Amino acid sequence: MSTVLPLEDVDLASDTHTSGPWQAVVWNDPVNLMSYVTYVFRTYFGYSRERAEKLMLAVHHDGHAIVAEGAREQMELHVQAMHDYGLWATVREGAA
Repeated sequence: MSTVLPLEDVDLASDTHTSGPWQAVVWNDPVNLMSYVTYVFRTYFGYSRERAEKLMLAVHHDGHAIVAEGAREQMELHVQAMHDYGLWATVREGAA
């Protein structure tokens, strides 16, 4: 026999907590050329040449760059797309 808790005893707040924006992060790798990384950012995200080059230089010099922020599901799609282009990328939770 199972026990059913009355609705008022269930902590719904913990189930509906939404975290602050998620980030798609591209990491530096020893394989891809800087021009290719710029091409991917321009092609996939539609970034201007200037923005794509700025992000590419952050990847190159800082080791990584946040290329997008938003809902977790969307960032997971972006990361999968980066993998499809051959780039190293991860999703992480950003600061709220």
